[in-house]
Amino acid sequence: MTGFFVGNKPKKEIVEKNIRNIVVIAHVDHGKTTLVDALLKQTNVFRENEEEMGMERILDSNDLERERGITILAKNCAITYKGIKINIIDTPGHADFSGEVERTLSMADGALLIVDAQEGPMPQTRFVLKKALELNLKVIVVINKIDKRFARVEEVLKKIESLFLEIATDEKQLEFPILYAIGRRGVVFTDRPLNIDTPGTVTPLLDCIISYIPEPEADDAKPFKMLVSSLDYDVHTGRIAIGKIKQGVVKTGQKVILTSNPGKVWTIEKLMIANGLGREPVNEAASGDIVAISGITDIQIGLTISDPTDTTTLPALSIGEPTLHITLGPNTSPIAGREGKFSTSRQIQQRLEKELESNLSLRVENLNNGKFKISGRGELHLAILLETLRREGYEMEVGKPEVIVKEIDGVNKEPVEEVDIIVPNEFVGTINQEMGKRYGTLTKMEPINEVETEFIYTIPTKSIIGLRSLLLTQTKGTVIFTSFVIGYEPLSKSLPKLRKGALISATTGEVLAYGLKNAQGRGITFVEPAEKVYEGMIIGLNSKEDDIAINVCKGKKLTNMRSKASDGIIQLVPSTKLSLEQSLDFLEPDELLEITLSATRLRKKRLTELERKREKHTPKISFESHSEIHTV
Repeated sequence: MTGFFVGNKPKKEIVEKNIRNIVVIAHVDHGKTTLVDALLKQTNVFRENEEEMGMERILDSNDLERERGITILAKNCAITYKGIKINIIDTPGHADFSGEVERTLSMADGALLIVDAQEGPMPQTRFVLKKALELNLKVIVVINKIDKRFARVEEVLKKIESLFLEIATDEKQLEFPILYAIGRRGVVFTDRPLNIDTPGTVTPLLDCIISYIPEPEADDAKPFKMLVSSLDYDVHTGRIAIGKIKQGVVKTGQKVILTSNPGKVWTIEKLMIANGLGREPVNEAASGDIVAISGITDIQIGLTISDPTDTTTLPALSIGEPTLHITLGPNTSPIAGREGKFSTSRQIQQRLEKELESNLSLRVENLNNGKFKISGRGELHLAILLETLRREGYEMEVGKPEVIVKEIDGVNKEPVEEVDIIVPNEFVGTINQEMGKRYGTLTKMEPINEVETEFIYTIPTKSIIGLRSLLLTQTKGTVIFTSFVIGYEPLSKSLPKLRKGALISATTGEVLAYGLKNAQGRGITFVEPAEKVYEGMIIGLNSKEDDIAINVCKGKKLTNMRSKASDGIIQLVPSTKLSLEQSLDFLEPDELLEITLSATRLRKKRLTELERKREKHTPKISFESHSEIHTV
């Protein structure tokens, strides 16, 4: 195809410049962070005896990131190659954290687009590439994992070319270098190697960055101006603003303003630039570099820091709208307040206000009844927030996730997503059956290799809730499931109830093996013997459609008679333990999820059977509210 150049075809002449700002973008699990590891290690950021040399996914320092194997927060580091400083921004690959991508792209002048040699371009690949080209970033494509058994490099290359043709707004954007990589070995090639065991380094990638990615457009003569793209916090220096200097020079001790409040003057107390994984203090930094500034306590992401002589504001960050919301409030269960450090509505509100400063995709509405409506980009986005709060000691309860309905041109519309599913051929029937239940529209189905098939569906967001966890179970963990919002369409018909009824504790007390054995005759149980339960708590999933109350605290009646039949050992099936995400997926509208530092518990909103019967027979008036979402 004309316009594309690959391998050793003509490139820009290498011009020695002193700085490059590059963002690493890709779909989840396509190898971004692993490739950044190789760049850090091979540019001598660490000594040979340092711990990081033996680590993997060095930038994924957050506990949740390491546990889940995904990048959640965007991070930046810096390396030096041939006397040129390269600022690297690592971004999340999951669509739910695309807000992190959107706010950091403004700091870059170029992008590394990493694509898996087997999976090819995926929904998030399309999204991040579209955002990068909208900002006119120069893009280097790296086809990673070429050593996979079912790598299909030529086909993936054609798909990448088609994707650029579809998204590009300028012919110049169709000219980009393509490299081939095995990230886990830390090798990059300008041409696809005939032997995947060919030795190598990341030097071809570093040379390509220097030659192809332009130095930042900068003007040191103009007054200092910077858009805040990220925030950090230090116990000694307080809140830290991070961003790329758009113009001018900034110095320690310099007076600056926020253009949103030009009447108040601030003093820059500390100025830092990235060096390896850390930051080093400097007295001065010029336009084009990414810096961290402390001394401005009222700072927020998206604000402009400027010299007092220039009060014009830089263009604000554009962040996509949330699609799901949940209701969150303090825990109201009978055992509330026993397992958490922070359990009041005021404490939860303060923590949510702090979260809003850095989590740009999040929206919070105070419902004025001690509860809050939390809106996010997807199930994973909300689940990560709840898990973070739980680990910090917050005790709370949340309701069933619901789709955000918008009124557009007088019509109520709901978000619709494109779902990309890759499964082994043996599970093709499972996918067709499950997506049919949820009113998914098949737009594409094709084999991608000898053993796997790819599906692309269009489906309402409400139908996706709980689907990822279900398919992982039904396909024995082999499914690759990704989705992305593609627009809004008029409300579709409601889904039928896809879950069986719940097993509910009829009493408060301690679970006994005898009572639990009876419950296991009814369905799957979630609790163990000796576990504390309360009336109205969900202790399992019924094998039938209706909810049923069971006394799992019931013990066997003892007599003074001994018999062979009565003294047998009770055999129990191991209980099923649901993760926080699976618990959210389990919820029905009349249920809540109790979240504490030590446990998550499912429960009914109405704890007693009498209250549930009364509510069932009370006429309901339903209405939709389409008021705007406001922050706390």
